[in-house]
Amino acid sequence: MGAEFLFMDDNARPHRANIVDKCLQSEDIICMDWPAYSPDLNPIEHVWDMLSRRIAARQPPPTCLPELRRALLDEWCNIPQSHIDNLILSMPRRCKACIASSGRHTPY
Repeated sequence: MGAEFLFMDDNARPHRANIVDKCLQSEDIICMDWPAYSPDLNPIEHVWDMLSRRIAARQPPPTCLPELRRALLDEWCNIPQSHIDNLILSMPRRCKACIASSGRHTPY
């Protein structure tokens, strides 16, 4: 990945299993410090949520894997860039809320 690579995860319990930590260490992968229970600090989590809602709203809904794959690609391409830009611009506010809650749940 290169010398500047920094791994980010959400500190979910499965990501913190000893076997995962050992694997990351054996590969010399540096992990970003990340407060547990703070998925709102990762804009992609919100993009996944947008994508999920768009798929759920489709009529008729996808009924097989090939249809789901097409629907996901279609919806992914149709998420307005302004929505993603707004998520990125919200990061300072989200970081402040996370700091104020000492890394616990934030009311988003």
